Amino acid sequence: MSFDEEWAAARTTAAANVSMRLNRAPAAGGQDLELNQDHIGAVGTEAHTLHSRLQTDGKHAATATAEAAGALGKEGFASGAALARLNSRWESQVKTLASACAQISNGLNYSLSSHNKEEQQLYTEFTTSKLDEYLK
Repeated sequence: MSFDEEWAAARTTAAANVSMRLNRAPAAGGQDLELNQDHIGAVGTEAHTLHSRLQTDGKHAATATAEAAGALGKEGFASGAALARLNSRWESQVKTLASACAQISNGLNYSLSSHNKEEQQLYTEFTTSKLDEYLK
């Protein structure tokens, strides 16, 4: 069998597996994904904690690294410029990660709040409709 034939067979098998999963085939072990508000809250809290830690711990060595890069550059070492670029890239990546953690935390908080409001509205509507039934 040629590579192209094997590759086509593998793609066909993968497509069939994805299609079966998308058509609600039971998950492995017969369990569905289950997530409750406590789990969502815990993930949001951890994301917020990580965001806070990144704001401080992620910048722990920034000043020392910048000073070392400057000192190496003054002495004519090319590694000074490389270290400065590394420090800049590190700071950029820490900001990106901290922003992602904040978005996760805020998104989960919004989801919890939104869900609670919808639950209260549904409860109110259900209670009102039951009262209307009894009064008629």
